[in-house]
Amino acid sequence: MCRLLWVEPGRRESTLRAGLGAWIQRAMRSRIGSMKKVARLLRRHQPQILNWFLDKGELSSGAVEGMNDKVRVIASRAYGVRTIRALEVAHCHNRACLAEPPRTHKFC
Repeated sequence: MCRLLWVEPGRRESTLRAGLGAWIQRAMRSRIGSMKKVARLLRRHQPQILNWFLDKGELSSGAVEGMNDKVRVIASRAYGVRTIRALEVAHCHNRACLAEPPRTHKFC
């Protein structure tokens, strides 16, 4: 299966779909439980797998991962924030480099 997908990345969708489908069928007929589990996983995610190969790997999820990391950092800095709206405001302030509003309490 890997040769089918990796050796010729510019193949047509119908060829890729047929090859992946044939591999899944062979794996499902095997008596190896872990192979059947992988085959079910591939069948479930087949459209996304084929889409990646058809785009030739030109798309990257780096920007999305960067944004997720930034939101995670903002959420950890905003410990104690009780509403999603407050977290959204913190995220917008961080992205736009806006000044923080004046604090109403002084703790030290």
